[in-house]
Amino acid sequence: MSGLLAGKRGLVMGVANERSIAWGIARSMAAAGAELAFTYQGEAFGSRLAPLAASVGSDFMVDVDVTDDASLDNAFRQLSARWPTMDFLVHAIAFSDKSELTGRFLNTSRENFKQTMDISAYSFLEVARRAHPMMVENGGTLMTLTYQGSNTVVPNYNVMGVAKAALESATRYLANDLGPEGIRVNAISPGPMKTLAGAAIGGARKTYKHTDQNAPLRSNATLDAVGGTAVYLASDAGACTTGEIIHVDGGYHILGMPQGENL
Repeated sequence: MSGLLAGKRGLVMGVANERSIAWGIARSMAAAGAELAFTYQGEAFGSRLAPLAASVGSDFMVDVDVTDDASLDNAFRQLSARWPTMDFLVHAIAFSDKSELTGRFLNTSRENFKQTMDISAYSFLEVARRAHPMMVENGGTLMTLTYQGSNTVVPNYNVMGVAKAALESATRYLANDLGPEGIRVNAISPGPMKTLAGAAIGGARKTYKHTDQNAPLRSNATLDAVGGTAVYLASDAGACTTGEIIHVDGGYHILGMPQGENL
């Protein structure tokens, strides 16, 4: 896909470390010729991100708290001062209290429900609203990350499943709102992956092993596979794709039960 994103530039939000899905996307986009900017939250994540950003030729990093309007405004003010227009934005941000990502969904607290929805779903609207003026002239692509727990029950995924369902619905509504201006909005749905965020879910290792053994391709997604999908969506080849939830999970989402040998 060398050169597929040549001349395009975009913002990647949510790189935690080199195993992050967001990093797999950023790495693939850079390899396809894109110019990148990054956000992070807090000094610890910033120090991890700095060498990764440098490795793909980026010198733009800004600290952002997606629950703080002033922080978001400042970040996009800085970004628009550097780039008058932007071609794509990757939203890879989610959070929930780890203690509530185990056991019963019934026990979800009001405070954590609201926080999870705010960070994991509503923040996509906030960044879309601020990215919109930078895309309205030439069009562009907004993308986020979801998971199959949005519409089927995954043990321990709990309130994150509800937040991802809201995020997927928001993706469709934004696609309809922004389509007339040539702005596409999609979500990528990988299967379980060995990431910092994924490790917070109770029973993550068992879930990863189960999907790896039962997906039609007998494999979980790789960072390169997810990254390649993001490149397609951001490229001119994705010009007519919007409002989609694209699964990159080895086909696991089509199954009604485990493979025969694992029953």
